[in-house]
Amino acid sequence: MFKQRVVFVHGDGSFGAAAWPKQHGMALDYDALFLRRHGFDAVAEPLETNFAADAAIVLASLADDGRGEAGGHVVAHSQGAIAAMMAAVERPDLVQSLTLVEPACLSLTAELPATAAHRALMQPLYDVRHNLSDEDFQREFIRRAFAAAAPGATTPEALRAARRLRLQAPPWEAPLQIVPGVPTLVLTGGWEPLYEEIAGYLRETGALHRTAAGGHRPQDSTDGDRIIRSFIAEVSRHQHARAC
Repeated sequence: MFKQRVVFVHGDGSFGAAAWPKQHGMALDYDALFLRRHGFDAVAEPLETNFAADAAIVLASLADDGRGEAGGHVVAHSQGAIAAMMAAVERPDLVQSLTLVEPACLSLTAELPATAAHRALMQPLYDVRHNLSDEDFQREFIRRAFAAAAPGATTPEALRAARRLRLQAPPWEAPLQIVPGVPTLVLTGGWEPLYEEIAGYLRETGALHRTAAGGHRPQDSTDGDRIIRSFIAEVSRHQHARAC
């Protein structure tokens, strides 16, 4: 039986299927792919951000690779939303819907107050990141972004994660544009004005905005998971009805 493809694009931190624990079960109803962005690997050394490479990974996952149909739904979290939006701008015919969870699309809202304040807080840290150790950058990043203390990196995986975080480009440098005509859901955790500001901007351009508990990872909550699944199912029904 043919299954529609759903592509999951992680943010910072965990990647692949590990980044989407609540969504694993969607593989029962969809052809689910859990991607790894450029520079994210369990063994290889982390690499610096490459926005174009990330978008290319998303587009490659939407190709007709023998399943009889190209395209699919894209679900993306945090910085992964940048790659998702870039892919949708380049090939809107392949993206049946976009679900953007706490999207780090700061280049769209650069002139708005919460985004400007966040950039003013974080830019000095990015300016000196190549002069800092991985752990020092991670510690200061988490303190500034989340007002929390970073756990010490004591395992090889944790050390790679700290290095990978330091190598990530500031999200406000991403070359983003609004995606025309693609059904879009923005899911936020309702905890941080920055993400609510981005969601409000996208809502004004036609996106649906929903909130669920869970802080920066609302997709891990029962409500957040339900919202994601319901949106994709409804878009699929509408598209099927139009095709009949």
